[in-house]
Amino acid sequence: MNLIDKKVTHKRFGMGSIVNHNDSSIEINFATENKKFVFPDVFGEHLKLHDKSVADSLEKIIQKKEMERKEEEWKKEEERKLQRKNQELRLEHEKLMKNHKLHPESQMVFWCDTEEQESSLSDWQVFSGEIKSGSNKGKPNKPIRLHQNSAVLLTAIDANAPEKDRRILGVYMVNEKFIGKLCEDGNIPAHSRYKLQLTDQESNQMLFWEYYVNEKLPEKMTWNTGKYRYFDNSWMAQILHDIVSMKSDSEEKELAEQFFAHFCKMNRITDQDLPKRNGALMRM
Repeated sequence: MNLIDKKVTHKRFGMGSIVNHNDSSIEINFATENKKFVFPDVFGEHLKLHDKSVADSLEKIIQKKEMERKEEEWKKEEERKLQRKNQELRLEHEKLMKNHKLHPESQMVFWCDTEEQESSLSDWQVFSGEIKSGSNKGKPNKPIRLHQNSAVLLTAIDANAPEKDRRILGVYMVNEKFIGKLCEDGNIPAHSRYKLQLTDQESNQMLFWEYYVNEKLPEKMTWNTGKYRYFDNSWMAQILHDIVSMKSDSEEKELAEQFFAHFCKMNRITDQDLPKRNGALMRM
């Protein structure tokens, strides 16, 4: 919009003529001197244009800029709210980290169906499933026992195979920042480094029920319902130890050794603490 030579009246300086302007400032020649003002803020209460059609056009520009200003203020306020929320989450996270006490059964074994056998190893993430009843029906299960010391064991059985033949497909530590109590979506992502996939040959040698036993029903190998079970920290250490022994590829073996060492450190386990395989299959 060209405002040069347009006549104006200022509340304090009287009548004048616009001699220069840009997107942020405007210069007006009054009777005795030139004055610069912020554009378009000066219009409205302090400065009036004589030309009504130009004034109407300018008013639309001012309204547009005011809307943009309010939108920008709203965005900044939303950003401040998000920062405050993130700060609160960080403080809660730090508090949980500081006060965390190891649960003796803070490892998870996950039942992968046919589709999940592929996705869990490609995405390195599993979903804890939904609550089946009650007031929270349909909401994701919160894996409350999982913490930075936790690993997720991926298992599956072949079609029509009995439960006792459940194989271990792979294992991963949970993400470095993951805390089950704060998990709202039920997704359990993997650590950036500590994740191991077994070959088919290795998987056939790693049967889950050689390690796991339900102490209340030690003679039974049944899963019943649900996508996951919690189990003993030392059993997971034993599984990792056996994976290390099994790996022949030098790079995979080194990663497995580092994984095992990290897991034992996080769970305060020493080699002397490791049990022998004593799952339900070993008791038959």
